[in-house]
Amino acid sequence: MSNGQSGSRQDDGGGTREVDERDVEQRTTDPKPAKTSAAAAFALALGVAAFVLVLTVLLSPIALVLGVLGIVLSAVGIKMAKRVGVTGKGVAITGLVLSVISVLLAGALAIGLTTFLNNEGAVNRLEQQVEDLRDNLPDDVQVPTP
Repeated sequence: MSNGQSGSRQDDGGGTREVDERDVEQRTTDPKPAKTSAAAAFALALGVAAFVLVLTVLLSPIALVLGVLGIVLSAVGIKMAKRVGVTGKGVAITGLVLSVISVLLAGALAIGLTTFLNNEGAVNRLEQQVEDLRDNLPDDVQVPTP
């Protein structure tokens, strides 16, 4: 080679071309790693958090909010994963599934609780059970009355 670079000639069918060994080595040893979409990662984190919170029942309103945010970020993550050099489609889909399950469970709990509290007969039965439990307590236990 006239420029002092080490290289070889390669036959590509239509003739020969020069291949620089340093270029080949750089392409094989220094590839750019694909990056996972930040939106997909956050969607998964919010989906897991929402799922755990909805299972605690008392924190299901927070789970509802986190689930909705997780759904939005999952959609963004899936869209970003279509770009070249960006991965995370599976992560975003997992976050989407967990977020949707959490939103559905939190919604079902909210609907069930609202229905129960608006049913006067159910509330009366609950009050009667509380009174029965108070009557069965030992005499030395102090119970605050409303």
